Amino acid sequence: MHPKALEVMKKYTTLTDSLSHKDPGSQEYIKTAKERAELEPFVDKYNLVAGVEKEIEDNDALMRGDSDPEIRDMAKAELDNLYQRKEQLEQEVLAMLLPKDERKSRNIIVEIRAGAGGDEAAIFAGDLFRMYTRYAEIKRWKYEIIDFNEIGLGGYKEIVFSMKGKDLYGYMKYESGVHRVQRVPLTEAGGRLHTSTASVAVMPEAKEVDVQIDDKDLRIDVYRASGAGGQHVNKTDSAVRITHLPTMVVVTCQDERSQLQNRDRAMQVLRAKLYDMEVQKKISEETETRRSMIGSQERAEKIRTYNYPQNRITDHRINLTLYKLDIIMNGDLDELINALILDEQQSMLKTLD
Repeated sequence: MHPKALEVMKKYTTLTDSLSHKDPGSQEYIKTAKERAELEPFVDKYNLVAGVEKEIEDNDALMRGDSDPEIRDMAKAELDNLYQRKEQLEQEVLAMLLPKDERKSRNIIVEIRAGAGGDEAAIFAGDLFRMYTRYAEIKRWKYEIIDFNEIGLGGYKEIVFSMKGKDLYGYMKYESGVHRVQRVPLTEAGGRLHTSTASVAVMPEAKEVDVQIDDKDLRIDVYRASGAGGQHVNKTDSAVRITHLPTMVVVTCQDERSQLQNRDRAMQVLRAKLYDMEVQKKISEETETRRSMIGSQERAEKIRTYNYPQNRITDHRINLTLYKLDIIMNGDLDELINALILDEQQSMLKTLD
């Protein structure tokens, strides 16, 4: 276990001993009791690890010493489960040592844009959108499209959507960056392998208190919506474009039926973009150690390659390669994202030494 975990356990023992020598009605007792209570969730989790370690020890003894082959086989099978449980609990203990990130629990705005590669890049952007929405269905998150620019063939030059659910930003923040695909395009008759890119920006949803926006800093234009969406399309000026003049950030929304609804959704995206700019600025001002972590979400470099001929996906930040691209594109992202979470935690733990 990490030395910091042992420090917390030692502090908990010291506080417990200290309480027995204080007057229960004193302010000093109340302060010490409160400090001890704050450590109890960590101590409970740590003790669970100790309990599993004892079970591992008992089953190991059975596997090695029992004369009944059936008992030994049962002990071995249970050991495999216990080692997995121990690893999971240890990661949960380590995660409790890390600084709390208030943004982890926030809902998100996701923006996917086609990059280099023409129509194939737009088709890949559509594939990423479907991958994330299938992942959302698996995790029981909700999503709503805010704006899009279709090309047909299931592709998008850009698509913006919101996602709501438990600890969403904590899971999805690792998806920010440039994604590269290698495959034979549907539009390529000659069967030549093609490389295209799409960029993904995952932004924590901003509250009004996070970002102050002055109305005089906004230019708001309305226009007719285009594409699928119902009878309002091309008949009323319901689509909204908002330009934030100090930063020249532009957001649009055309997916709702009324101009007012589209304006509200566009403002939601604008707040998220401005808040994310502040988040990225703060990250860039941190130490070189922190900037090198996954959590820094530096977007200039490609983060992942999707190679269809080999059914291979490679995350370049942690040098992880999996030969299950078909499964991942169908929304099963947990193995990738859990590996990224673990790598970030391990990197952050180094700063606690």
